[in-house]
Amino acid sequence: MRKITKAVIPAAGFGTRHLPVTKAVAKEMLSVLDRPAIDYVVEECVESGITDICIILSRGKGMVADYFDRVPELEASLEKTGKFDMLRLVNAYEGRARISYIRQPEMRGTAGAVELCRNFTAGEPFALLFPDDVMYNPGSPVTLQLVKAYEKTGASIVGVQTIPPELAVRYGVMVPVESEDRYTRISGYKEKPPINELPSTLTSLGRFVLTDDIYSYIEKTEPTLNGEYYLAISIDLMAKEKPVYAYDFEGTRYDIGSKEGFLKANIDYALRDKALRPAALEILKAALSENA
Repeated sequence: MRKITKAVIPAAGFGTRHLPVTKAVAKEMLSVLDRPAIDYVVEECVESGITDICIILSRGKGMVADYFDRVPELEASLEKTGKFDMLRLVNAYEGRARISYIRQPEMRGTAGAVELCRNFTAGEPFALLFPDDVMYNPGSPVTLQLVKAYEKTGASIVGVQTIPPELAVRYGVMVPVESEDRYTRISGYKEKPPINELPSTLTSLGRFVLTDDIYSYIEKTEPTLNGEYYLAISIDLMAKEKPVYAYDFEGTRYDIGSKEGFLKANIDYALRDKALRPAALEILKAALSENA
């Protein structure tokens, strides 16, 4: 079984839920405290044993590549002034992961984005992380959980959690066959089904480990009415012919693509920060009092 050392991060979307700021700022660069959201996703990769990361970008998202690039002048200034803690922060992934980029010339859906990475993954299984989803589980990164699930099953893995039906209809949900512990073999993947047609509430939340044969199913994927090709359809096709498992991962997931999820992430991360927690509590108390 091939060890998983590669990850793909599709970051080419418009970020319409955060307009108007995303006219000028990539949604992946919106800050959760002092780090852009995509930094947490890359960190999850590195802490899961991933050594090669490919980020898919579109026009206007060069700032993502700039963020992960080195800035020699800044590094020299920090070193000269003895700010070594900050120097380690700005070079957090130096020597730990290689980050490369692919430009997506037009929006062709999630399957279209993944297809661009066929040469990068080069026949190997790979992790797929959508940067709208930031996961918090410092003791056991979600991607590492899925890697271990792949090592146990040898099959593609969809990271899921059980969420209420009224929320599940916003995402992709699994068609279950049989379950054992946190594993559920699936026979299908339904994207945003009506609530009265939900096959389960096992909901896909932006984390996958995929075998190389996903590309053959992307080739069979028909476009939707808007002309885009969706990964959910490709995985649905795969699950009808080969073993695919949903894994109920442990961790807190933040939907950074929504304003509510972005706000909650900033509040929660501030409250977890020992230095910021007292101020964060005071700010929250004052806000609640003023707006009671």
